Amino acid sequence: MQRKPWYRILYVQVLIAVVLGIATGFLFPDFGKSLRPLGDGFIKLVKLLIAPIVFCTVVHGIASMTDLKKLGRVGLKTLFYFEVVSTLALVIGLIVVNVLKPGAGFNVDASTLDTGVAQTYTAKAHDLSTVDFLLNIIPKTFLDAFVGGDLLQVLFVAILTAAAISAMGERGKGFLHVIDQGAQLFFGIMGIVVKAAPIGAFGAMGFTIGSYGLGALNKLLALMAGFYVTAGLFVVIVLGTIAWLCGFSIFRFVAYIKEELLLVLGTSSSETALPGIMQKLQQLGCAKSTVGLVIPTGYSFNLDGTNIYMAMAAVFLAQATILRWI
Repeated sequence: MQRKPWYRILYVQVLIAVVLGIATGFLFPDFGKSLRPLGDGFIKLVKLLIAPIVFCTVVHGIASMTDLKKLGRVGLKTLFYFEVVSTLALVIGLIVVNVLKPGAGFNVDASTLDTGVAQTYTAKAHDLSTVDFLLNIIPKTFLDAFVGGDLLQVLFVAILTAAAISAMGERGKGFLHVIDQGAQLFFGIMGIVVKAAPIGAFGAMGFTIGSYGLGALNKLLALMAGFYVTAGLFVVIVLGTIAWLCGFSIFRFVAYIKEELLLVLGTSSSETALPGIMQKLQQLGCAKSTVGLVIPTGYSFNLDGTNIYMAMAAVFLAQATILRWI
């Protein structure tokens, strides 16, 4: 098979677009600010397809498992893995941020901060009880799950649909075939959309640098560096150990999915990597049913990077304000 020229490889195009976006935002900040629609438009195109892709892959993944015991084993192992690894991500994030103390020295007077910015979010947190959260998983209508873009609602509807198809036995195979064909259709559309990733990355980077500048990031460099150090430790230590126990190298796997990782870096959206990750895992020999169940579910329940960032950001803010009085 003939290799593509380097300039036609998508992740190379994304990297070039990121560099050009940074340069454009730095040299022509006003023009850089005007590039925001390019990044926002690309993200909206991706989000447009995530719900139907997750629905089709989860339904096919569950309904194609004729052995309910196998489904139960995979489901329990997946939930156990999510819980343990997410907890480890939180612990590592808390350890690193308390050791590095990136917020120390800011000496921010909390009484001078505008609390109105956070009032909307704190009000929602107080109003949403556990019961309300669980009830919110149930959409108002079948289609409302796709209109609202709530992946938990999409997962709920997908599980019900998969259970119904499984209960139909032989009659359900026709529906399963349609679902599989639908997944291929949406993957094809995503393949077209992802080709515009360099444009989205260029616009996103141009707007970010044009709006805030490189200098505005200096005060947050310690937090950013700490986050990347923590993420690196998590990948090497936690995920590396899990990979080693499962018989493969985490470094070889990271190299294998480098295109998807660079897409996430350039577009600031992990959703752009979903189709590519699923297809590559199947190429590695993972069962289609397992991939269809685990990967989309992980996008809702196993956000390790978000866990690390949220834990570090919370402690960072505490260090920047509370340490002034210590």
